[in-house]
Amino acid sequence: MRRIAIIGGGVAGITAAYELARLTQNDRNSIAVTLYEASSRLGGIVETVREGGFVIEGGPDGWVSEKPWARELAVELGMAGELIHSNDEGRKTYVLVDGSLKAMPDGMRMMVPADLAALDSSELFSAEAKQAYRDEVARAEELKAAAPTRDESVAEFVKRHFGDEVLTKIGAPLLSGVFGGDVNRLSVRAVMAPFVAMEREHGSLVAALQAKESSQKRTPIFTTLHNGLGSLVDNIVAAVPRAWVQFGTRVTRMERDRDGWWVSASSGHGPEERERFDAVLLATPVHIAAQLLAPVDARAAELMQMEASSAVIAAFGFDHAAHVALPPGFGFLVPPDSNASSLLMACTFMDQKFPGRVPAGGRLLRAFFGGRAAERMMRCGNDEVAAVARMELAHILGPLPEPRVTVVRRLPLSLPQYGVGHLERMAELDARVGALGDLWLLGNGYRGVGLPDLIRDARAAAQQQTAHTIQ
Repeated sequence: MRRIAIIGGGVAGITAAYELARLTQNDRNSIAVTLYEASSRLGGIVETVREGGFVIEGGPDGWVSEKPWARELAVELGMAGELIHSNDEGRKTYVLVDGSLKAMPDGMRMMVPADLAALDSSELFSAEAKQAYRDEVARAEELKAAAPTRDESVAEFVKRHFGDEVLTKIGAPLLSGVFGGDVNRLSVRAVMAPFVAMEREHGSLVAALQAKESSQKRTPIFTTLHNGLGSLVDNIVAAVPRAWVQFGTRVTRMERDRDGWWVSASSGHGPEERERFDAVLLATPVHIAAQLLAPVDARAAELMQMEASSAVIAAFGFDHAAHVALPPGFGFLVPPDSNASSLLMACTFMDQKFPGRVPAGGRLLRAFFGGRAAERMMRCGNDEVAAVARMELAHILGPLPEPRVTVVRRLPLSLPQYGVGHLERMAELDARVGALGDLWLLGNGYRGVGLPDLIRDARAAAQQQTAHTIQ
């Protein structure tokens, strides 16, 4: 019997447990699994609050549709009828500039326009920035020839193509919203790999995107579930044997010898227990994983050292949409250098982004604090966070009525920063982990931050475990 430890019960950990249960459902005696979770619930930052007809996400609100792995799992779990897509026909994103919301031009993918004509009517960009976009197409061969062979920051990459204004107004707020990071430090090869590939092939990102848009069938940008992403967690957990899960149990130490892995854990209610396992799937946040791995391989732990940012979310459900006037679209972003005028990082207009988020006639806003503002908000009580968020929203959107539902969630160190050279560090880390043997690192600190990435990696790791039982 192969004994497997899963450390961490977030999405990666529970998906690995689900996959092990699925693959061994006809031969449960082939493996013994222990899933250690320090808290009293599974799912990590994925959580859905359902109250008064509102569907409110405490963490991510969906996933990028072109990555298939989350959808495939939902369908496998019998949730095909629950899948819903973003209202892309009404998609519009705004940027806060000088205290007012300016719409990004239609047809943008990140900071790259597929339709240069849409720039003409844009109030977001100056004439110089609009011309920089057009000039980028003419510079295709120059950009292709000058494409660096080394990694570089997102800021360097965007400025080479479009200049400072595009970086400041779109590049920085978009990447801050997704990764919570500093564009001067984020690795372009790790966080914008498709655009790096476009540059290598076409030189011009605008020309590359135009070619791609014309040849591909358009799919919805985002996907979520009718009853919220928490229902995905519920269905995954329901397929995991309850006896495998140890709640309220914190792993304190890992050791490796020729017989396998030794895991020491404490529930706080008795002496620390030490157990032997054939394999360990380490699915904690990366900073905790590094602490556990340091006594085993100091260099591996060093490679796992990376900055991580926190986020604080304040969501407000209003009874009457007519009393909360919004421009059409999905929401707005606040450029990092605009923090003096607003503490917010972004706001999503949830009832306009996805169907079925509110009761009839309702409105749902989710406000985000990031960076230094999030660090300050983390120390505040829920009422204070909500009050500050409502004040900031009112400054931008106008007066707001009393919400019917308010939800505040803190996500400490939830967004690891993929710094320049990330892929090279991960390649070295993979080699060291492989040399240790029977250890897998899962989570958002390594090969992608979205739900599909976590699900893909977790299922692959679990499949390798069951392959051992067949040999």
